[in-house]
Amino acid sequence: MTTTAELQRRTLRVLVVAQVLSGAGLAAGITVGALLAQDMLGSTGLAGLPSALFTAGSALAAVGVGRISQTRGRRPGLAAGYAVGAAGSAGVVVAAVLDSPVLLFLALFVYGAGSATNLQARYAGADLADRSHRARAVSTVLVATTLGGVLGPLLAAPTGDLAHTVGIPHLAGPFVLAGAAYLAAAAFLAIRLRPDPLLHAREVAATEAAATAAMPGPVPPATPAEVGHGVAVGTTVMVLTQVVMVAIMTMTPVHMHDHGHGTGASGAVIAVHVAAMYLPSPLTGRLVDRVGRTWMAAASGLTLLLAGLVAASAPDDSVVLLALALALLGLGWNFGLVSGTAIITDAVPLETRARTQGLVDVSIAIAGAGGGLASGIVVDVASYSALSFAGGLLALAIVPAIVASARSRTPATA
Repeated sequence: MTTTAELQRRTLRVLVVAQVLSGAGLAAGITVGALLAQDMLGSTGLAGLPSALFTAGSALAAVGVGRISQTRGRRPGLAAGYAVGAAGSAGVVVAAVLDSPVLLFLALFVYGAGSATNLQARYAGADLADRSHRARAVSTVLVATTLGGVLGPLLAAPTGDLAHTVGIPHLAGPFVLAGAAYLAAAAFLAIRLRPDPLLHAREVAATEAAATAAMPGPVPPATPAEVGHGVAVGTTVMVLTQVVMVAIMTMTPVHMHDHGHGTGASGAVIAVHVAAMYLPSPLTGRLVDRVGRTWMAAASGLTLLLAGLVAASAPDDSVVLLALALALLGLGWNFGLVSGTAIITDAVPLETRARTQGLVDVSIAIAGAGGGLASGIVVDVASYSALSFAGGLLALAIVPAIVASARSRTPATA
């Protein structure tokens, strides 16, 4: 008979392959989405709109994926999300060929489903994990995104050239890659993610609950107040890290383009950024499990502050310093996402876990949409440096939020 530990290892292997594929799809919109809108609209002020749209689309998708996962399991939820993302990618390509901004914006909204699903997959990695290893399980799923996420931006120029040879605009090339990658991830999960980790976790929990009920002195479940507190803290951490990361990341390729850097240079910087978002995940997971959730959440705020300061002070012609700033930006986001995910997964019972996680990711997506939309406006009326500095200061708010949360719990636990 297959043990839960063996099923967990199998689940992680399947999720790793799917994340490698979906990472390439995720990177397309990051790398050229803003440039495509700027090219079609001729305005920097609206260059942040694509990021806002596909993150807004990811908010709606997070609800859908969460609800499907809650009722039918992770496998159909994740597969459906990636399939919708593939459809959105195809829509972006058609919009570019037709030179239709309206269709572009609608397609980018649908494309956001892939981003939401890529993030939701991390929860599937934790469904069967022991509490003391949950952050490491989450980090294993996240780090798998690195390969596709780094290759995607590096392939921006080659896929653009290939697309141009068949009559597709150069900037739409990465979305052809995104569509194929998302579709492959959807098919792989639909076939291979069996047994479903969430459904199996519920079966195990029900068996354990029945055994515990027959024993004296069972451990009382978490109260609604404790659950709500954990969800609030985890959501705050991830929302702040998301809005800062998306805002600065979105406008970096535009900032570089406006100062004479080509698609290859901006693609390399974004590749460094995506690598920093996911590659440190195994170490981050171990730190979150050993050092603590709140300490690593505070570290995310400090790291994002440093990222904003480096980006704000980097000379316009310095690709190296911009790459360093984006690396720190990705690392701070990684700290916040892994610690915040662990906080929420610890707090929410299995009966409502998928639905709650989906709603939390809605908040994250809305925050990202706001950050992406505001980023173009701030750069248009002020500067990229002003945006980066303001983002760093906003991220620092994580630290007092964590401190206040710890103090609010002290009387209750005394």
